[in-house]
Amino acid sequence: MTKPLLILIAGPYRSGTGGDPALIARNLATLEEAAGPIFRLGHVPMIGEWAALPILRTLDAAEAESGDVMYETAHRLLQHCDAVLRLPGASAGADQDIAIATERGLPVYRSLEEIPAAATP
Repeated sequence: MTKPLLILIAGPYRSGTGGDPALIARNLATLEEAAGPIFRLGHVPMIGEWAALPILRTLDAAEAESGDVMYETAHRLLQHCDAVLRLPGASAGADQDIAIATERGLPVYRSLEEIPAAATP
């Protein structure tokens, strides 16, 4: 590996929560647990919700309801990512991220152990 990668962490966020804010927060915390290890490997971790949630907060209700901001943000973000880490758990959004990554020829990792370390400067 010669350069740090921008790695999207994909996994359940809203899936299986029934809209319960506490369960959604727990899912986000699970996604975020992978950020530190990815950073220690020399890469830049990214979670789509980190980008999408501020967007949702700044759109008016009509704009927010006109499409799925979460999926659209992830789709746009994947145009800049170098790889994806797919965490366990049912998630249509994460599955869509994997489909886009595969279509783009990006590596898809299924565990932190699969991610190679970036070369140190």
